[in-house]
Amino acid sequence: MFALHLSLSETVQRLRDGALPPEGFINDLCDRIEAVDGQIQSLLPEPNRRKRLLSELAVLVRKYPDPGLRPPLFGIPVGVKDIFVVDGFETRAGSRLPPAVFKGKEAASVSALKNAGALILGKAVTTEFAYFQPGPVRNPHNIEHTPGGSSSGPAAAVAAGLTPLALGTQTIGSISRPASYCGVYGFKPSLGRIPTSGVIPLSPTVDHVGFFTQDIEGIELVCTLLVDDWKQPVDKSRQTVIGIPAGEYMKQAEPEILHWFFRKAEELERAGFRVVEKDVFGDILSINAAHRNIVSRDFAEVHHNWHRAFTERYGRHAKELITEGRNVSGKAIADARNLQAEIKNRLEQVTHKEGIALWLSPSSVDTAPKGLHSTGSPLMNLPWTFLGVPTLSIPAGMNGGGLPLGLQAAALQGHDEWLIRWSKELILR
Repeated sequence: MFALHLSLSETVQRLRDGALPPEGFINDLCDRIEAVDGQIQSLLPEPNRRKRLLSELAVLVRKYPDPGLRPPLFGIPVGVKDIFVVDGFETRAGSRLPPAVFKGKEAASVSALKNAGALILGKAVTTEFAYFQPGPVRNPHNIEHTPGGSSSGPAAAVAAGLTPLALGTQTIGSISRPASYCGVYGFKPSLGRIPTSGVIPLSPTVDHVGFFTQDIEGIELVCTLLVDDWKQPVDKSRQTVIGIPAGEYMKQAEPEILHWFFRKAEELERAGFRVVEKDVFGDILSINAAHRNIVSRDFAEVHHNWHRAFTERYGRHAKELITEGRNVSGKAIADARNLQAEIKNRLEQVTHKEGIALWLSPSSVDTAPKGLHSTGSPLMNLPWTFLGVPTLSIPAGMNGGGLPLGLQAAALQGHDEWLIRWSKELILR
């Protein structure tokens, strides 16, 4: 089947130049969904998915009959996390609230992908309101394990070969962690560089829109279409310095993960990178608490009216977060913002002083936990999201049990282009 052996960049090229028959590609993909997704449960059911996609594809082919003039994502199906508003689809945000409350203008990121020739494969499952209430999605590498969350459906769909591209969001670790657990690439830009308009918010001041795919070239292509004011960086000839955030932050990871990660760091040194360890986060417990205060306060405000109208339809985790957020004081938020500025300044100073190109850490504290009662811990991702810096989760192998392992690369805020540039070098070596 086409969807199983072609990466996004390869699929893009073959669809655009006519080497891959678009109708055959869509039919194979739909066959794959029908064969596999009953177990994975990454996509929301759609009875006439194949008929709709083929009809939309026919319109696209008539519009662009000349392969040489086809748009960048011609015929590429995209899975969309069900907190994005998409014309023609209901939005439920993984909840039991009526879809009517979420009606609105289509998400800017969705429209941008459509304008680039993409087809909407369908809605992908999310945890309730993109928070911690687990959904039905299973990890394609082992269906007894979680795929992570909250972007569980998008990550699992890409990993299972159901779509070459999927949109997700991250407010704590909802792209990086499922990307790691499912063995795919997951990109989160600098805060605000992909618009969040048309996305049901969890925390409007922290939410990031990002995406999943299978290759770094595919990541770069989609960045040029979605990330505001994307500019290719001018190459600089110098030794690449990798920073490792030492201290209490790293100690949150399981011993197995740390052992694997530092072996990877040694391999990179042997490959010619310079590796430096610096404690840029300090008291990680204070950072974790500050971020939680911001998220819970925002969530309580976003859901004030909805929760009042539909209290009984909310799950346990969402109810608890609302209660918690109502009790977060204005002083606690001010303290959190001050800590944000302090840590961001420290990160920038150390990065510039040491000439660090990339910060590298594990993408998750563990491999995908067994069971569906939890989506795992986002603590490896939290401080980077707290600072609003760009991150890329890179699939980097398997553990002895056949579960994926991921490396998390990060750069300074606004340096998204350099993050991709240096990550490509890291992967190639």
